[in-house]
Amino acid sequence: MTPSPDRSIVRRDTPRADLVAFEIKDKITREDIEWMSSITDAAMKAHGKIDLLLIMSNYEGSELGARFDGYANGVMARSVAHIRHYVVVGAPLFARAMITLSGAILPVETKTFDLADEAAAWAYLAEAGPAAG
Repeated sequence: MTPSPDRSIVRRDTPRADLVAFEIKDKITREDIEWMSSITDAAMKAHGKIDLLLIMSNYEGSELGARFDGYANGVMARSVAHIRHYVVVGAPLFARAMITLSGAILPVETKTFDLADEAAAWAYLAEAGPAAG
């Protein structure tokens, strides 16, 4: 599934195949969450373990259909076994709390950065090295 040209989520280039990065630029649509989930799902299948970076440059919530998308929720549930680092840049305060809590109870290392510290997030993941292997 290819999102429309005015999509709310864009894929960012990464220095390694087992690091998947997206930038959220607006309100998340169902089409976009399915597209993002399909890329993440394919990476998990191809590499086993991956790192995931989300950059919330202008996050404005999500459409109801995006929050309750069956495919996206299935990928999210499976991701617990496949994501090594889950790094979020620019998350709103309430989301930071949820990310921190998730990291405390799930076998996924979570970390948040302020939007101004995007370079530090990339450096953190570069220092971690490849997730696969």
